[in-house]
Amino acid sequence: MLTPIPALNDNYIWVYARENCSAIVIDLPEINRLIPFLQQHNLLPEAVLLTHNHVDHVAGVPAFKQHFPNVPIYGPKECAVNATHIVHTGEIRTPHYHIQIIPTGGHTEQHLSYLVDEHLFCGDALFSAGCGRVFTGDYQQMFESLQRLKSLPDSTIVCPAHEYTLANLAFAQSVLNNKSAVKNQQILITQQREKKQPSLPTTMALEKHINPFLIADNLPQFIEWRKAKDRF
Repeated sequence: MLTPIPALNDNYIWVYARENCSAIVIDLPEINRLIPFLQQHNLLPEAVLLTHNHVDHVAGVPAFKQHFPNVPIYGPKECAVNATHIVHTGEIRTPHYHIQIIPTGGHTEQHLSYLVDEHLFCGDALFSAGCGRVFTGDYQQMFESLQRLKSLPDSTIVCPAHEYTLANLAFAQSVLNNKSAVKNQQILITQQREKKQPSLPTTMALEKHINPFLIADNLPQFIEWRKAKDRF
């Protein structure tokens, strides 16, 4: 089971569970829809993974702890107030899952992404057709983080934390040469959003064709496009 649960204005809380196993929850902006979802599906959370410390990713942690005080919460050092386990790199082992930790700083300095069963939970590092703003100002770190994600197999299922796809595609259309692929995706996602369906997850294979920040093949190009997107 892989489910994006809408939260706040445009966030998603991701819930992933193998059949007949407990669940992993990624980021906690709030819990208003998460708790009913877990109850409806008879799911118990096995672990929470925090990607970074922005409030729209961690504000729901205190309320979550009231419901599940013994569930481990993993995150980078910047999440120390909310996380019970600080991680940096390597692997997290829970009773049912082996979770690869991927450093993806740039949006925040210590931002982490997590890979489990070919599912990439990338927070605000990578979006469909976009990437997070570089609040640190360290564009090289962000570029290197995205190159790290780009090296994952094409079959990787990409699960970003925000519903930004249509806006990102509009920017991609303005800078990429591969306009037909972007336009086709715009049509598809517009239809999905009109039906109140999420545009996510996506795949690494698709993103390599429609995402300017994965297509940028050098740091100057990445910086130019990222700054242009900030003004778009």
